[in-house]
Amino acid sequence: MKFKKILLPLLLIFLLAFTACSKDSNNDKKKLQVVTTYSIIYDIVKNIGGDKVEIHSLAPVGSNPHEYDPLPKDLMKTTDADIVFYNGLNLEEGNSWFKKLLKSSNKSDKNSPVYMVSKNVTPIYLESNGLEGETDPHAWLDIQNGIIYAKNIRDGLIKEDPKNKDYYQTNADEYIAKLEKLHAETITALSKIPEEKRFLITSEGAFKYFSKAYNLQSGYIWEINSEGQGTPSQIKNVVDLINTKKVPVLFVETSVDPRSMETVSRETGAPIVGTVFTDSLGKPGEEGDTYYKMMEWNTKTIIDALNK
Repeated sequence: MKFKKILLPLLLIFLLAFTACSKDSNNDKKKLQVVTTYSIIYDIVKNIGGDKVEIHSLAPVGSNPHEYDPLPKDLMKTTDADIVFYNGLNLEEGNSWFKKLLKSSNKSDKNSPVYMVSKNVTPIYLESNGLEGETDPHAWLDIQNGIIYAKNIRDGLIKEDPKNKDYYQTNADEYIAKLEKLHAETITALSKIPEEKRFLITSEGAFKYFSKAYNLQSGYIWEINSEGQGTPSQIKNVVDLINTKKVPVLFVETSVDPRSMETVSRETGAPIVGTVFTDSLGKPGEEGDTYYKMMEWNTKTIIDALNK
């Protein structure tokens, strides 16, 4: 009798726990399963998709999305995904990792729910020997292009999940309004920098879109992370540029090895005065951990450094 009295409550607890787990599992299944290639797209999808989506980002925060080696869980997530978002414009081309992943996950045909978020962006082209004619992928560093990304993501979510159209539209409208305000504030803030100080030197040539949008000149050690990085000829070229233009300060990105820029700093005497975000957000809870915050941080860092 005592055994039955003990067993019955235990069974009830087990059944309640099982039911709760089943409900959670069913709720997860109801959410649109989304895969993004890197953290910046992840964040824009999160802002528009809200609690209607479950998102998996392939290249983790702080990593290089140009050349990524997908893990077994990435293949599983991509295979099961309802929708996949990628940057395009030559970003995920290193080692053809993304094309291989799509093929392995049976999402490489033209009817697959795979969306390029840079659709309708006006591309800037690479200039290095052997790379001429290839597109520069870093379009998101112009906030106007970030707005294009948001619109393409909104449209993709609505197409794959039309029952939640109004929800995605409302979130997108609010998010795009924030980005439009930030873009206008960035123009105003950067316009106050004296003309002779408007030069931005980074390791990778990622800031051409930013510089064009906000009226700066830019230079770099290497043009794109998928090529050789910090070779003697690259170092010499940027050192000559810095000395010729009398560039006073240097910047280094969060997602690259700083040693090449440290060499440039020693060779020119120009100090590294700021860290900026390019291919990745900051870690959760730290500076630049959203697309909005990374662009806000970059602008403030650049202004503070160039005004010294």
